[in-house]
Amino acid sequence: MTDAAAALPLSGITVVEAAAWTFVPSSGAVLADWGADVIKIEHPQTGDPQRGLISSGLVTGDAGGANYLIEQPNRGKRSVGIDLANPDGRAALDFLLEHADVFVTSFLPRVREKLGLDPATIRARHPHLVYALGTGQGTRGEEAGKGGYDGSSYFARSGIADALTPHDSPHLVDQPSGFGDLMGGLTLAGGITAALLARERGQQPPVVDVSLLGLGLWNLGFPVVAAKLYEGKAMPAHDPDNLPNPIARGYYQTADKRHLTLIMLESDRFWPDLCEHLDRPDLIDDPRFHNAEARRANNRDCIAVLRDIFAARTLADWTTRLRTLKGVWSPVRTALEAHDDPQVIANGYLPTVDTAEGVTLAVAANPVRFNETAAVPRAGAPTHGQHTEEVLLDAGLDWDELERLKEIGAIT
Repeated sequence: MTDAAAALPLSGITVVEAAAWTFVPSSGAVLADWGADVIKIEHPQTGDPQRGLISSGLVTGDAGGANYLIEQPNRGKRSVGIDLANPDGRAALDFLLEHADVFVTSFLPRVREKLGLDPATIRARHPHLVYALGTGQGTRGEEAGKGGYDGSSYFARSGIADALTPHDSPHLVDQPSGFGDLMGGLTLAGGITAALLARERGQQPPVVDVSLLGLGLWNLGFPVVAAKLYEGKAMPAHDPDNLPNPIARGYYQTADKRHLTLIMLESDRFWPDLCEHLDRPDLIDDPRFHNAEARRANNRDCIAVLRDIFAARTLADWTTRLRTLKGVWSPVRTALEAHDDPQVIANGYLPTVDTAEGVTLAVAANPVRFNETAAVPRAGAPTHGQHTEEVLLDAGLDWDELERLKEIGAIT
């Protein structure tokens, strides 16, 4: 372990992860970023099904050979191939759990019960463990046993898709890949860390669970709370042509058909400085716009004037011109442009890893930093079963036992 890794808050913590796809595995990536040794359990033959997406067309050859859908939620881990349905494989897992601090899984209840991975069984054998799981709809209710993806449980069911779609649109907005999963993993990692603190304080570590549905409701918290208050009434709609404050939550198109946004909630404080940066000092004392009340009363005119001004220059021009603006504003970036954002670079938000395929890949750091230093993944995602022998030997199994387990198909 490097000195940098030893200094991280979760240095010395071992996490055993029996999970697939993105949601729960991304929690393991976060914990690894924070210093934990994360051991990813995969079936000896099939592995994490997300590995197969590179041959299904979702990840094409145009990506340069890097399976970024595996790299982002699995960097920094060690992979061990164990058949948990094999009694000897299941016993090998218990051997690992004796030396672990956390067990985290995404298996459905019926699978957990069948394999003896349910909280009661695990905690009876390993009372020191923090047990954590990610679910689609929660651990209670008639749908607790059903699976879920972020596109369904998080984005659609919670109300987010509806909230983000213009009501006159014939099509719902689409969700970016892993949109809820990656936030869910970060949330689950936070819960696991709190449970480790409880254990450190001498308490019985609680079972931690995060559902994609619950996460969606949290993310949509303000509209969800407001919806009940406005039940039976028309909720105020966001109308870009009728903003009460034209310089708050306003998007303006530039000459090159790009956009920027202004978020200046204290409009009287920032209006004069904005007008100076727009080369329109005449607007400062314009009776239609000279204070917040006037701009609200004449908001459509104010929006029209601002649209004409911003449409006269390119986004690059405005980015330079507004650099010293006192109020909050931002260019609307593409995901590709984020790689060159000076603040992204300065804060180390997109560190690189070398993948097993030999590709140097920029991944998104989890947003939590310690001592003003962004998380730097220790390695790319492991190949399927890459560390089986290393991990099991470290745990105390000998070569003869490993050979026997391999012969019966219990491990890879």
